[in-house]
Amino acid sequence: MNLIDTEIKELLSMKKYPAKLFYAGDTKLLQKTKISIVGTRKPSKYSRMLTQELSSKLSKRDICIVSGGAMGIDAIAHIGAKNNTISVLPCGVDIKYPAVNKNLLSDIEQNALLLSQFEYGFKATPWSFVVRNELVVALGDVLVVAEAELGSGSMRSIEFALKMGKEIFVFPQRLGESSATNQLLKEGKAKAIYDIEEFCSQFGNMQVEDTKEDDFTKFCKTNPTYDELLKRFPNKVFEAELSGKIKIENGLVTLL
Repeated sequence: MNLIDTEIKELLSMKKYPAKLFYAGDTKLLQKTKISIVGTRKPSKYSRMLTQELSSKLSKRDICIVSGGAMGIDAIAHIGAKNNTISVLPCGVDIKYPAVNKNLLSDIEQNALLLSQFEYGFKATPWSFVVRNELVVALGDVLVVAEAELGSGSMRSIEFALKMGKEIFVFPQRLGESSATNQLLKEGKAKAIYDIEEFCSQFGNMQVEDTKEDDFTKFCKTNPTYDELLKRFPNKVFEAELSGKIKIENGLVTLL
């Protein structure tokens, strides 16, 4: 069992500092500037694309993305951030939950950081999600709510952010969609992200990227089938589709 044995100043904003904090992965990520991103498990295509772009661009500025490892917005935020991400779990760090994100969480364990307030073997319960949400919000300098409905689990994250005095940012959404974020804007409790590049520029400088062609790109140039690509690079396919790097047509992959 790995336990965090140093104080994390960001967590002093919580109602009660965690009695124990278990981890798996690289704790150096805790020392970085961090932004929390949360939202619905069933996002629209619009929200998926903006979340992926936002997390990717923040990560390239060496900003660590914090989220909860769930389906939907959480998973997209983690994927966009690549290895510059922290996933806070509602269960023990030895349990990859939800199962649909098993590969993603395993990748985060190997290359980034998993955190949990729960003992090894602890399985998620309704109340443990609330505990998880408070920790996600506390770790970030600000909270981004990509898409959320009134009455959803994301509302608890919003409540925590307001109590902690954290700035909340949201994507502008159409009327009748994402009722929670639209309500926040109406009440002046959140700011809209109208320009992702402008938003990201507040938090860090661009990192110089390695222009060397990676294995994923090389493999895509061979025009593999979608199944072949998914088997070899399970954690990169979704991001590549969202960012428009690849196109899938008739079961075959084309590099754009």
